[in-house]
Amino acid sequence: MKTNSCLEISSIISILVLFSLLFSPIFSSMNFREENETTMAGNKSKNMKLINDHLRKINKPFVKSIKSPDGDIIDCVLFHLQPAFDLPELKNKISVMVQPELPKEDYHKTGTNPEIKQLWSLKGESCPNGTIPIKRTSAGDILKTNSIPKFGKKYSRKDTQPTPGHEHSIGYVREGEFYGAKAILNVWKPNVTGLDFSLSQIWVVADVPTRPVNTIEVGWHVYPSANSDNLPRLFALWTPDGYRSGCYNMLCPGFVQTNSKVCLGASIKPISTYNGKQYEIALLVWKDPNSKDWWLRVGTEVIGFWPAELFTDLHDRANRIDYGGEVYSATYSGTHTSTQMGSGHFQDEGYKKAAFARNLEMVDQDNYLREVSNLNIFVEKPNCYGINNGHSDAWGNYIFFGGPGYNPNCL
Repeated sequence: MKTNSCLEISSIISILVLFSLLFSPIFSSMNFREENETTMAGNKSKNMKLINDHLRKINKPFVKSIKSPDGDIIDCVLFHLQPAFDLPELKNKISVMVQPELPKEDYHKTGTNPEIKQLWSLKGESCPNGTIPIKRTSAGDILKTNSIPKFGKKYSRKDTQPTPGHEHSIGYVREGEFYGAKAILNVWKPNVTGLDFSLSQIWVVADVPTRPVNTIEVGWHVYPSANSDNLPRLFALWTPDGYRSGCYNMLCPGFVQTNSKVCLGASIKPISTYNGKQYEIALLVWKDPNSKDWWLRVGTEVIGFWPAELFTDLHDRANRIDYGGEVYSATYSGTHTSTQMGSGHFQDEGYKKAAFARNLEMVDQDNYLREVSNLNIFVEKPNCYGINNGHSDAWGNYIFFGGPGYNPNCL
């Protein structure tokens, strides 16, 4: 996004902001009661004030709002009003916006990048130039976490170590200097139970044993307790301190979006079908050699970036890259969850039947995309969720992964 594309409309900003404030998504106590069909006893007014204060921080004044068929409301927010610029140290990013330098890659070898399609824009809806799409947050969304400080965050895990509730099927590379990662993932709609989530993603990680992990994670997930549906949604997550801070998408200040076409947190459609057509998304995270910020591209659309200032160890580079799936069971109690990973089928079923991540690549210090080497695989409970890996001329390095969760061999 060019700097002047955001600033050309500065002459009418005051009018747009005044107009949008009339429709700003701030919830009154009455609206809250109607939405949730209940009343809050005791400290109701205090809780409502905290919730509304938080909504004012993340739901910005908008120029246009779009009602998606899945019930989402997508707000088109002026570029310079997005949450990231609530951080004083990032305000200078508004006036120095330049296009990043894309990693150099051999398109003949890797093929084309599949485009992402999202439900909110399938009928031609879009956000105007100079604005960016942000999924609106409701009071009900915050209430699901039972804690404003936990809202928008991912529960902590000890990376790939066996942790109650977290299970992974991943391919990973370590012991190197990495400046980004790329993969193409097929999109599924796994069955997810209770408060669980299921995802397919890439991790770009700086993991120093004596300090909290820094990570950027992007992919798709099904997370009913956070989104009130079983739809696969595009997500991005960051943390500089082992998941204590940072957040999903734009639910806190941090990620700077520059794209008006793709909405983080919005549902993806169409979806792969078992033994049928496969739908994919191409994800690339890389460190721009000029700005030193970490950028995100989905398909051919450059979405935005995480400023280097957000991180400690990841400020410089990553030392690990992971690709694959994860299931989190919030009610882990010894009996294995029936939440599915990927398609819900094991990796041995292969193409059109199992989840995959293909064309696994990394970005080197010279900003070149290279095939990953020395790819290892890891899984906690192979009878619940599994993984295998391989290599071909068309797919480069790839993994198949997933499974049904609870079954006679997975207790």
